[in-house]
Amino acid sequence: MSKHSKRYRNDAKKIKQDVPLPLADAVNLLKQFDNLKFNQSVEIAVRLGIDPKQADQLVRGSIVLPHGIGKSLRVCVIAKGDKAEEARNGEADIVGDADLVAKIKDGWTDFDVCIATPDMMGLVGPLGKILGPRGLMPSPRAGTVTMDVAKTIKEYKAGKVEFRNDKAGIIHAIVGKIKFDQPQLVENIGAFLQYIQNLKPAAVKGVYVKSITLSATMSPGVRVVS
Repeated sequence: MSKHSKRYRNDAKKIKQDVPLPLADAVNLLKQFDNLKFNQSVEIAVRLGIDPKQADQLVRGSIVLPHGIGKSLRVCVIAKGDKAEEARNGEADIVGDADLVAKIKDGWTDFDVCIATPDMMGLVGPLGKILGPRGLMPSPRAGTVTMDVAKTIKEYKAGKVEFRNDKAGIIHAIVGKIKFDQPQLVENIGAFLQYIQNLKPAAVKGVYVKSITLSATMSPGVRVVS
């Protein structure tokens, strides 16, 4: 069983485990864990009161956060003709059609998001077994199956965040970097949580947001008042 480092244990001592904090206070505490040489990502975990086995209770979507996530995503676009040219002009990292699909079938997945035009979905569909488990499969619901290629690339380059609940009903997402200013993180996280609230399925009864936890890449978690 692995042991936490002395740094991690010292950080954990600053947390009152059973006391959720207001968002601004939680972010202030989290920023005290900015004690590494690299700029850690700030991650959020939201435990929802949904039944993830029920199709009408799934929660997924995407949002462009006010201050981005501090990372330029690698964007792959599967398109042809004018839309492929639009993607290249829109600063996509790689663009192709059948050739790109074949490359992905061979196991290449060196990208963060995959966008496809609707007319390419006949080719893209079989990639589900490869891209689906990695959360990379283009989807109309996520906005990654679209004819508005340039706009979608711009959104992801600006730090658009995609998310979906896991099998335990928990949503995980990156909401910024630990070196962001405190107000920037608060605004990003607040926007994300409000969006989650707006996506509450009609079939969900009782408490919708059960718990919220913030953490940095190598920090203990800080509970937030839900």
